[in-house]
Amino acid sequence: MNKENTTGIVSIIMGSTSDLPVMEKAMKLLDEMDVAFEVSALSAHRTPERVAEFAKNAKGRGVKVIIAGAGMAAALPGVIAAETTLPVIGVPIKGSVLDGVDALYSILQMPPGIPVATVAINGAMNAAILAIQMLALSDEMLAEKFAQYKKNLAKKIEKANEELSNLEYKNLVK
Repeated sequence: MNKENTTGIVSIIMGSTSDLPVMEKAMKLLDEMDVAFEVSALSAHRTPERVAEFAKNAKGRGVKVIIAGAGMAAALPGVIAAETTLPVIGVPIKGSVLDGVDALYSILQMPPGIPVATVAINGAMNAAILAIQMLALSDEMLAEKFAQYKKNLAKKIEKANEELSNLEYKNLVK
């Protein structure tokens, strides 16, 4: 899907390409839902001017939601949120000796007036789901597609329970 055929673009930003394996989960879901997205690496500490420029210009380029993944000090989502009125979803990335808890706290503890929606550590897929839900508020086709996605999640659990019902153990109560 190209940019012109969508209600908006989701921008996926990561602090470095080492975050790509986590952030790809968001990309895969957005791709599956036919939601246009862009991806880039920006560092709040190494390229602060570029981060500010990106955030200030995102809305004018058609971006509707920003997903920002960062580890350790995890300043990236907050710095972006400070420079834009767009919704920002932060993905804390596990990678330091603190297993991502440092990034989680950094993203969660934003000052009043600069919110960052925050998902679980390495929760890029949930960030994509949240972005899709936001976009679906004004896109009926996307809303229907997402509703079907949710139904398919339920079907997976029903199938799993069916498979579990076929287990055979002498002490298994059925």
